[in-house]
Amino acid sequence: MFKIQTLNKIAACGLDRLPRDHYESATEILNPDGVMLRSADMHSIEIPASVLAIARAGAGVNNIPLPKCSERGIVVFNTPGANANGVKEIVIASLLLSSRNLFEGITWANTLKGKGDEVPPLVEKGKAQFVGPEIQGKTLGVIGLGAIGVLVANAANALGMRVIGFDPFVSVDAAWKLSHEVQKAPSLDALVAESDYITIHVPLTAETKNLFNAERISHMKKGCRLLNFSRNGLVDNAAIKAAIASGHVGGYVIDLPEDELLGVDKVLCVPHLGASTPESEDNCAVMAADQMREFLERGNIKNSVNFPACELAPSGKTRITVSNRNVPNVISSLTAQLGAIGLNIEDMINKHRGDVAYNIIDVSGDVPADVVAKLKTVDGVIAVRVIPNCK
Repeated sequence: MFKIQTLNKIAACGLDRLPRDHYESATEILNPDGVMLRSADMHSIEIPASVLAIARAGAGVNNIPLPKCSERGIVVFNTPGANANGVKEIVIASLLLSSRNLFEGITWANTLKGKGDEVPPLVEKGKAQFVGPEIQGKTLGVIGLGAIGVLVANAANALGMRVIGFDPFVSVDAAWKLSHEVQKAPSLDALVAESDYITIHVPLTAETKNLFNAERISHMKKGCRLLNFSRNGLVDNAAIKAAIASGHVGGYVIDLPEDELLGVDKVLCVPHLGASTPESEDNCAVMAADQMREFLERGNIKNSVNFPACELAPSGKTRITVSNRNVPNVISSLTAQLGAIGLNIEDMINKHRGDVAYNIIDVSGDVPADVVAKLKTVDGVIAVRVIPNCK
């Protein structure tokens, strides 16, 4: 019986993917094998020693202590693409809201309440202050062509926009899904200089922090509007406010409001609604549960943010998974230990990601507890797990 602790409410359709005769899930549970969550902050809690994996029903993992998890051999999953359509829709909606000054206009119209028959002429007189350009024929720059960026680029292209994209690490799968009409920008700075609108879809890293600082913002076209549905920290708040105040930037939409941005003219603070659709929550829950189950039952890893992708169809009686630091001689030491007791290796795979490596080893017989103990003593090994009768 596997035990799953849920730190947030996980959609029932996701938990239903975990067979009740083999899984128990609850918000309070002793010695869980896995943790499923959405936005709960795990930095301030003690992760039980029993935890093997953490599945985030969503894309961002800033709420999970990744270095600590990697050191302990805890595999952390996310669900890239599961909420992509929901985010795509709100990005397109916000593009129009910002360009046509709809929020400002609607807010102003509500101030006319109580003026009776004067409302229609006042509307006609006052609407000119909210005039905004159409998006058709304008250039949208999409930074980051992952699951969300590709959908946004394709949707904008279908609406008649000229779309240019920049992503030096675009995957083959994403490239296949991208419309052939989306143009490739030669550099980030080239995209910024050409775009009437810019939307950001990249993670927050040391390299992307303050990606839009005062200098980069100064190279944006006058009146350009910037959309950030990714993470705080990608845009320098002081710099974007100054650029809006000077009239250089036409507007900023952010899905993660901060105090200093609230109430600022031409800044639309969306209360983190990008993936807040029932469809997105269901998709994320299902994907998170499937990945958790595949790892716990077969040791396979897909969509981990701290471990390499590593999948192998079961071929032996017993499966051994080994997490280790990516250093020489680990594999030879492991196979030597198994060979010493006459266990034949039916199949195996080794993958690494940065400083972390992961091995799946299928063997022909049972693996005694003392052998597991010896495997754990191999220099560089972080964690060893045995999955009997893996199917």
